[in-house]
Amino acid sequence: MSERPVNHKELLSLISREWDSLMDEVSRLDETQMTTPDAGGWSPKDNLAHLTEWMNILLGYHMDKRPAHEVFGVAPEVVEGWDFDRINQVLFERNQPRSTNDVIGEMKKVYAQVVERLTSTPFEDLLKPRHPQNPASGNVLDSVIGDTYEHFAEHRETMQKNRRR
Repeated sequence: MSERPVNHKELLSLISREWDSLMDEVSRLDETQMTTPDAGGWSPKDNLAHLTEWMNILLGYHMDKRPAHEVFGVAPEVVEGWDFDRINQVLFERNQPRSTNDVIGEMKKVYAQVVERLTSTPFEDLLKPRHPQNPASGNVLDSVIGDTYEHFAEHRETMQKNRRR
């Protein structure tokens, strides 16, 4: 795990820093690069759509406590057992036909919603368990970190490696 913020200012700074780095990487890519799959079959556009889906799960599932399948807009069995490979494949296939501009536009919109929501949520609330009935499930902040700046960095690094090949 990377840096762990101790307050709103640090959290928002870490998120903003990784977002800016991600967007800087995206700005270096032309349309052909944005839609060219890597060895694993994912293009940068696919990575961005993936990040957007998981920011939505942060808002809808982790913060609003809505059922994951409703947030993702999939059948309940898709998220049963949280098989990330299965979930990500469904999301990947759903987002394949979308244009780069559409994916980036939605990503920016959802990112703004995440920042707005985090800004208005008391930091102490982020330290509460994700699932109050199971305190060992981790806290909301863990999900925020995993679905924002750590996730941004992971996919930015993947895109950078592939751009340099």
